[in-house]
Amino acid sequence: MFDSPLSASAYEVLGVEPTVDAEELRRAYRLRLRQTHPDTGGDAALFVQVQRAWELVGTPERRAAYDRGHGFGVHEAPEWSGWRAPAVRTDTRPRARSYGHPGGWRRERYLALIREWAGRGVTLDDPYDPALVRSAPHHVRRLLADALAEEETARTVADLGMGYTVWHDVAAGGRDPDPDAKVDHIVLGPSGLYGILSEDFGGPVRVRRGELIGDGVSGTPVATLVARLRTLARAAGVRFGGAIVVLPDDDVMQPITELGKVRGLPVAVVSRSALSDVLRRGVAGARSVGGNEVFDARTRLQQTVRFV
Repeated sequence: MFDSPLSASAYEVLGVEPTVDAEELRRAYRLRLRQTHPDTGGDAALFVQVQRAWELVGTPERRAAYDRGHGFGVHEAPEWSGWRAPAVRTDTRPRARSYGHPGGWRRERYLALIREWAGRGVTLDDPYDPALVRSAPHHVRRLLADALAEEETARTVADLGMGYTVWHDVAAGGRDPDPDAKVDHIVLGPSGLYGILSEDFGGPVRVRRGELIGDGVSGTPVATLVARLRTLARAAGVRFGGAIVVLPDDDVMQPITELGKVRGLPVAVVSRSALSDVLRRGVAGARSVGGNEVFDARTRLQQTVRFV
């Protein structure tokens, strides 16, 4: 939860400054527990966040490790590097066919904007330094959060094996690619052809009337994804079996939420940890593919797909 560039820090969740002493931190924790407890009218998601925050900073040892890793230590270099680009894998297990660069466009935009925000002519030793990221404007942190979300999905799909093909950062804006009009991932496998949106809104997300809502949600993510898939389907001459929105585990109340059909396309909202199972068994109501249809869909997409 707190590894997201958009998430509040453990101290912000507990409502204290990072410099408070241990006793004041404990008092704040107990107060926040009472304020957020569902039995007294509090929010269940916030109640879980408070408990998680205490797990991270509730003892001197854990607090010291958290401070070092998240840039709160004044004189110590951060040890945590979860926001950096992933290292190249060296294992040789059969993996899904993969095309495109997951999260690539958003990482490039993040690096450009973080340097612009820091100041022209300033050389940043580490654009992923936790203290720097935490202090950056929301729209800059959002780019990094979305890039990380796309990279996590890419790793999950790759581990599904040779029976799957995935295209990342697929342009969906017509003849002139608009980087904002893209589909994060297209996945083709035995369970069907799916379009996937990988998101991190920085907090709890709920579903209302077939759409996502929450403090960090803007626009209509589900409807936008479905519309872009319909555009790609017409261009490539393929039929998508369903659409999937992938969110951080801590931001959803249950691992899988089936939304039914949106403009004729089955949609599911799933947690990151549940994505692998969903892609193997399929979304309820989605049509599976096999044999020559898999080969035909792969060929059509290869001939049509353009990357942002």
